[in-house]
Amino acid sequence: MSTILSMRDINKDFSGVKVLKHVNFDVEEGEIHAICGENGAGKSTLMKVLSGVYPHGEYQGKIIFDGEEKKFSSIKDSENAGIAIIHQELALVPDLSIAENVYLGQEKPARFGMIDWEQVRRNAVAATESVGLHENVSNAVSSLGVGKQQLVEIAKALQKKAKLLILDEPTAALNDEESDTLLRLVEGLKDSGVTIVIISHKLGEIQQIADRTTIIRDGETVETIDMSDPSSTTDKIISLMVGRELSQQYPDRACTIGEELLRVENWTVAHPVQSDRLILDDISFTVRRGEVVGIAGLMGAGRTELARSIFGRSYGQFKSGKLYISGKEVELRSPKSAIDAGLAYASEDRKHNGLNLIDSISHNITLAALRKVIRGKLIDTDRETSIADEYRVTMNMRTDSVRRPVSSLSGGNQQKVVLAKWLFSDPQILILDEPTRGIDVGAKYEIYTLINEMVASGKAVIVISSELEEVMGISDRIYTLAYGRMTGELSKEASTQESLMELMTQEVEENRHVA
Repeated sequence: MSTILSMRDINKDFSGVKVLKHVNFDVEEGEIHAICGENGAGKSTLMKVLSGVYPHGEYQGKIIFDGEEKKFSSIKDSENAGIAIIHQELALVPDLSIAENVYLGQEKPARFGMIDWEQVRRNAVAATESVGLHENVSNAVSSLGVGKQQLVEIAKALQKKAKLLILDEPTAALNDEESDTLLRLVEGLKDSGVTIVIISHKLGEIQQIADRTTIIRDGETVETIDMSDPSSTTDKIISLMVGRELSQQYPDRACTIGEELLRVENWTVAHPVQSDRLILDDISFTVRRGEVVGIAGLMGAGRTELARSIFGRSYGQFKSGKLYISGKEVELRSPKSAIDAGLAYASEDRKHNGLNLIDSISHNITLAALRKVIRGKLIDTDRETSIADEYRVTMNMRTDSVRRPVSSLSGGNQQKVVLAKWLFSDPQILILDEPTRGIDVGAKYEIYTLINEMVASGKAVIVISSELEEVMGISDRIYTLAYGRMTGELSKEASTQESLMELMTQEVEENRHVA
């Protein structure tokens, strides 16, 4: 195989902070090449340099692609050269049709000086079907789930005749079935001659499809390993990523479980618009002080809807049910009332519902409990900064200043800001919805440690996760949801992936009316 891409001695800084330091990166034609590293290691920054998001002149070093040195000044330049990047946040326009999105940013077929929409649709059908998407291309992209939207992005890239396709965390927001579909497609693209670079924190996926893997740590390339070598194990990748051995994936926790802190009885919630469509049907569960309770279920089971409806009825139409905190019945009709009652909810979508990305780290941390930093009628910015700085240090946030916008942080560090925000509000019960989605193993371990510290201080934590191994690794008890109903409760000792999956798929036929 010949080398299709060579990046030599790449350096990039932001406001004097070195993000990439003398990075060297080579990709062979026709391979699937993975990039691994902790959040903030510089993986996405390197790919943005390659794709022209950061144009020539804003970095130092050389890019040689297809035998020629390239000095891209924009994404358009890199696309014209045959490089396409699909970011973790998809670049689609929801209200436009699938066909229009496939042609975004490129010239459309024309006839007699007018756009030939019939040819646009025919080409879009061919492009989408080539990636396994069989949908009416006249439908709006917003009608598709995230997995299918990923396929539209790939179809768009292939329509531009990409020789090198960069996928940044392509399966982070997908369920297992959608992830398998996407990975099979990636392998098929390789077979058709497309070279793939994939950034992923899911080491199992990398073991499955990558030919070689380059590890980046603290802005520097550490090593490139051949995945066919028996020594290229997950443990080796983790060690190279974090610069130390992780003796175990989940930190030990000595449980001291106390009295019941939260009780939910016969909780029933309908769809936000369709009042006759039950999303949650007669759900009951309990959580005790000092306990981590996991909630497992397939996509559409109602996990997030349950969390949001408990947190101040911020989802759906409440039908019936009772909620008790420390033995006292409460009616939480708004998120503010939930916060005041000692409840906190860290959303699965931190970028849209968990953080104000354009605001500072310090203000995000104090946002849920501003009363604590108000003096008179004004925010005491010195106190706010001091508090945020304490969280920066204790939670090992990778930033030199809490006055920087949250958008400047990596995904894992943004998640730490979300947790810091809720810890500052001093809740008794913390609901964490997909707390480690899209972050690396080192940052995951730190978050698991924070969860342990929360319950050790007498709080209760509810963890919702799509990763069964994670649910089993950190929970004391696990409840399962299927089609809006609670189908089982298992102790940590009794839980296996098989036993959980059996409960998560229970009563499918009976509950098809429930989303």
